[in-house]
Amino acid sequence: MKRLFISAFLLLFVFYSEAQTTHKRTLKLMGSRFDMTVVAKDSSAANTYIDIAVSEIIRIEKLISSWDSKSQTSEINRNAGIKPVVVDKELFDLINRSLSISKLTDGAFDISYASMDRIWKFDDSMTQMPSEDDIKASVEKVGYENIILDPSHTSVFLKLKGMKIGFGAIGKGYAADKAKALLIEKGVVSGIINASGDMNTWGSQTNGEEWKVAITNPLDKAKAFALLPITDGAVVTSGNYEKHVTFDGKRYSHIIDPRTGYPSSGIISVTVFAPKAELADALATSVFVMGKEVGLNRINQLQKIECIIIDDNGNLFTSNNIKINSDD
Repeated sequence: MKRLFISAFLLLFVFYSEAQTTHKRTLKLMGSRFDMTVVAKDSSAANTYIDIAVSEIIRIEKLISSWDSKSQTSEINRNAGIKPVVVDKELFDLINRSLSISKLTDGAFDISYASMDRIWKFDDSMTQMPSEDDIKASVEKVGYENIILDPSHTSVFLKLKGMKIGFGAIGKGYAADKAKALLIEKGVVSGIINASGDMNTWGSQTNGEEWKVAITNPLDKAKAFALLPITDGAVVTSGNYEKHVTFDGKRYSHIIDPRTGYPSSGIISVTVFAPKAELADALATSVFVMGKEVGLNRINQLQKIECIIIDDNGNLFTSNNIKINSDD
């Protein structure tokens, strides 16, 4: 009788699993392309789940957007050098985590990058490099050390007049994390949220196999270096192969070092694997700025974080726990 019960249970489980199908929707959120993929019993359930995720991402954008004059982030920026601003604990905690990443990366990641003067142009309009004085002046208001948090009041104060914060290098990852957590809470067993390259997965495909992510060769987008499995985690790729300038034979990325005002160089693609997209998002940008040697060294000191770097010459470098057989 017990064996019969177990067999019936397994049969029911198999039937349930096979009844699940994959559903995908592409839309524009936070100014970027989002691809939402969920495994659900039918399209009606899938659409309901995706709508829930979309509402959550819109909510987060209203909280963290520096373009929305009504957001708490804009209120912080308006009061730079004037007074602290009391914010929701969610935003306070996000800023606090951002400062922790700044300390971890020696300032290579810095949400006060929004204070930078935009003297570098990556639209083919630049004919010469900015002067050293202009570059130095462009980052005068940048510095995470000047973001003052008061946990007792959940307030944020930017010490310098004209200082600004922005979440361009962490916001989409955070939104993907929050949407994923909400969908899991609602009972979605599996899915992928692809926030314009910030990929967040959980569960497995309907055939039982792990979700897989392709590491594209930025010098030849038709080819992939590898196809790597990812389960209940995030992977983020940052690249400069579409936005860059070249002066005196040296290629400069659109990713600017917030400490110096100079664009990063030597790397064209960074892929970071982490438990959460928020962290992977921030670290991918940081590794670009820190460079290959320092970046890999820092990643190798972190638990459950891995990294793949492709340099200007198309050479591939990985953190200690990644082994890749190149796909020719």
